Amino acid sequence: MDDELARTFGQRVRFARQGNRQTQSVVAGLSGITTDYLYQIERGKKLPALPVAVELARVLRVPLSTLLGETPTGGPAVPPLEAGAAIHQAMTWASPAQTSLDVTNLHRQVESAWGTWQSSERRYSQLGRELPTLVTATEQLRRTTDETDAVLTRQVQRCAADLYGLVRTVAKRVGRVDLALLAADRGIAAAEVAGDPVRRAAAHWNLAHVLLAQDQPEGAEAVALHAAENIAPHTADDLDALAVRGSLQLIAAMASVRLGKPWRARDRVRAVVPLAERTGERNVCWTAFGPTNVAIFAVSVEVEAGDTGEGLRLAERIVPEPSMSIERRVAFHLEQAKGYNQRQNYAGALVMLQAASVEAPEDLTYRPAARRALHTVVQRGRGAVGRQAAQLASRMGTTIS
Repeated sequence: MDDELARTFGQRVRFARQGNRQTQSVVAGLSGITTDYLYQIERGKKLPALPVAVELARVLRVPLSTLLGETPTGGPAVPPLEAGAAIHQAMTWASPAQTSLDVTNLHRQVESAWGTWQSSERRYSQLGRELPTLVTATEQLRRTTDETDAVLTRQVQRCAADLYGLVRTVAKRVGRVDLALLAADRGIAAAEVAGDPVRRAAAHWNLAHVLLAQDQPEGAEAVALHAAENIAPHTADDLDALAVRGSLQLIAAMASVRLGKPWRARDRVRAVVPLAERTGERNVCWTAFGPTNVAIFAVSVEVEAGDTGEGLRLAERIVPEPSMSIERRVAFHLEQAKGYNQRQNYAGALVMLQAASVEAPEDLTYRPAARRALHTVVQRGRGAVGRQAAQLASRMGTTIS
């Protein structure tokens, strides 16, 4: 425990010092310690006595609680990597215990977990505790359900498809792309057994996301377009199916821009505008499609293509719907932060990162895209911008090397 505290304390001392543009010799001198001792503190080799810690906090102009890494209470947080390992075990190891959940309660809990993900500012910590148990219960129900009961089997498989869509999303957000791929594959298998064309299309949407994260845009484009073609016959009188088809075409647009074909990406975004006008704002199987999300994807395409000026201009015209999930709002903030960083407008990027930290502070701690954006501002921002970014990194517990 002392070793972990020493590492946390040292990292946060270094973040604060760098943010203040103070040298080790200056901080050490003002704190009454040697430069070598400060070097060992910052590297996590030494944990200073309380009087020295108090002096460091005074010199660095930060609360002592910030250096100690104190976080709000409300239940033990589960670090994402530990949660990832527990989820992986639940998906691959058959627990001998029997679940007490029936399909009705399973459905209720999966819906609740999705609600947590899309609305809670502490969603990583909460789901880190909940998902392994939920995955275990789901796998037990899948194994023990009487296959001759077709109705019950389809109900259980629909729950599994929904759950693995959530596991895919969470795993990708914390950088566990391997786990995200496993979850996407499980989701497709469950949707196939459920015989639900909309869930099947959404499961392939999840897989396309994972392939993009694995830097496989060709595969992502092929999966998305094939799934969009398969769901097309169901879209004539089903707006939910139409919305999922639109989401698949947006993923294909992102794949196109990463393949170096921004003109094709723009065409695909424009092509789904009429679909979004028909569907309105929908969140079918948590795929988030509608006029607002189409507009956000237009921003993403321009930023990804390198035309950040146009991307940021488009972003200024977007007024997020009050019902938009935290997940989408934070993603929108981070997309703008990325654009500002590309234009070397680090003050603008910091504003977006601060907005994201207010909406969902854990995203800056756990989400690789957020950490990369914050790292850029800390390293390249000048004066007050760099200092504030370093202080934000320190408060969020984000490692900036």
